Amino acid sequence: MKRPITGYTQDEEGHWVALLSCGHSQHVRHDPPMVSRPWAVDEKGRQAHLGSLLDCVRCERFELPAHFQSYRRTPVFTQDTVPAGLRKDHTTRAGTWGKIHVLEGQLRYRVDEWKVDTVVTQAAPGIVVPEVLHNVEPLGEARFFVEFYGAPEGG
Repeated sequence: MKRPITGYTQDEEGHWVALLSCGHSQHVRHDPPMVSRPWAVDEKGRQAHLGSLLDCVRCERFELPAHFQSYRRTPVFTQDTVPAGLRKDHTTRAGTWGKIHVLEGQLRYRVDEWKVDTVVTQAAPGIVVPEVLHNVEPLGEARFFVEFYGAPEGG
């Protein structure tokens, strides 16, 4: 999934790392002939590439950024009270991740764009990737809530 670069930092070895809008990071080394990113070696080049898109494989693996913190959750829904909006395709905003917690029963969780159709259970929560269309459907009796995650205050 393509994500815009929002900033940069350096790792412990001094290599440049792009910060992506999803909360993940990715090295942006200039290491010819394997990787050609001459823009990554100086400040002017890095600044010119703010907003450029990089593939984020961690989003595609449904990896919640480790440093993100829970900041809100929905009420508990049942098969009878799940809002119609959750049953049809919807997204979270940029930088907002979700975790679907099933308390009882099962939910079908679909991400059609990525050809994902899976069952979420108490033992296997669902991860909601920012800005990616998805929907849920209770499979019989179910109780669940969604917990939202974002970057900690100050970064």
